[in-house]
Amino acid sequence: MGMSDIIDELRWRGLIEQYSDLDAIRQALSAGPVVFYCGFDPTAPSLHHGHLVQLLLMKHLQRAGHKPLALVGGATGLIGDPRMSGERQLHSKEVVAGWVDKLRDQIEKLLDFTGDNAAVMVNNLDWTRELSAIDLLRDLGKNFRMGTMLSKDAVARRLKSDEGISYTEFSYQILQANDFLELHRRYGCVLETGGNDQWGNLVGGMDLVHKVEGAQVHCMTTPIITKADGTKFGKSEGGAIWLNPEMMSPYAFYQFWLGTEDADVVRMLKIFTFRDREEIERLSKEVAERPFAREAQKTLAADVTKMVHGQEALDAVLAATQALWGKGDLRALDAETLTAAVSDLPQPDEPVVLGETTIIDVLQGAGLVSSRREARQTLASGGAYVTNEKVVGEDRPLCEDDVLAGGWILFRRGKRNLGAARVAK
Repeated sequence: MGMSDIIDELRWRGLIEQYSDLDAIRQALSAGPVVFYCGFDPTAPSLHHGHLVQLLLMKHLQRAGHKPLALVGGATGLIGDPRMSGERQLHSKEVVAGWVDKLRDQIEKLLDFTGDNAAVMVNNLDWTRELSAIDLLRDLGKNFRMGTMLSKDAVARRLKSDEGISYTEFSYQILQANDFLELHRRYGCVLETGGNDQWGNLVGGMDLVHKVEGAQVHCMTTPIITKADGTKFGKSEGGAIWLNPEMMSPYAFYQFWLGTEDADVVRMLKIFTFRDREEIERLSKEVAERPFAREAQKTLAADVTKMVHGQEALDAVLAATQALWGKGDLRALDAETLTAAVSDLPQPDEPVVLGETTIIDVLQGAGLVSSRREARQTLASGGAYVTNEKVVGEDRPLCEDDVLAGGWILFRRGKRNLGAARVAK
């Protein structure tokens, strides 16, 4: 894709919400490679799907020939961006430094750090730690007007709340604005991108560069992703959709995207994948004509899982999905993938004692049948399976041969009713 039509592409994908001057941004992007940046604060040991939107915008701009600076906020992460409600808990310098490393690892997998327009990783602690209190107040503070600072959405809302806002969090916007100034000086950065909730901070940085350097720079935000019904997209039962596989398994991650509703899936394909217009058009028709096939959802889930976790993890997830429903080899699955795959299945309260616990015990214990009589009928009619193999004949105790990786036994009633039980240690 050429540099000139990247704005049209981003707008078609629904990746642009607010901007300082779109004609000027378009002109700058079409005139030649532009250095731009996006900041990520280490407020947790992982990025989530909201950050993924920023990284995808960065990837689109990088593919169009522009140079990304990925800023991980080792300094701003110590201060805390004001939220709409309540002060953030301050974490120790050691914890924040550890989170900085984790975020950098995740970003390195998603951007290209080689070639002519290789991404560069920066940390605002490098210049913020050099800043003295006098420099902060004289050189930076002089450029900020209290009225503007107080009118920022999060600040204004917090001022009206019972707990108010600390001077620490109130000062955050000065530090973030200074990042743009420093990156402009060090790398010639002329564009900052971020989520729409960051609009006030982005404008603050843009204004500071203009005041101090007399330069015209730009900012642009991505929308907060919502579902067709207006609710926020991206909450699972465990909270956020984390990119760290230790916080959300690749299996659960894949299942989240697979569960996208028909009304949302085409928009999510535009935002979260690199499929072109023709392909998305085709998938859109599939949603309309054959929604039961869920081809669009499968494409979305596979693309995002591969991008975040890699092909190997995607293969393991697909193998688990197939095997769970009798179309693959359960014994080939590793303990981690299997444990993630069975986490939402009905399970008996009691662990299995090999040689004692029977098929009827687990079918009833997991609630797949309402009584032992119903369990016996299921067995008699050939509707009971253990580890995807039909159990023929009488009730039998579960044995070592039934056990899968991680000490799991999988059982099924009919085609659709799955259950899992752990073997007693």
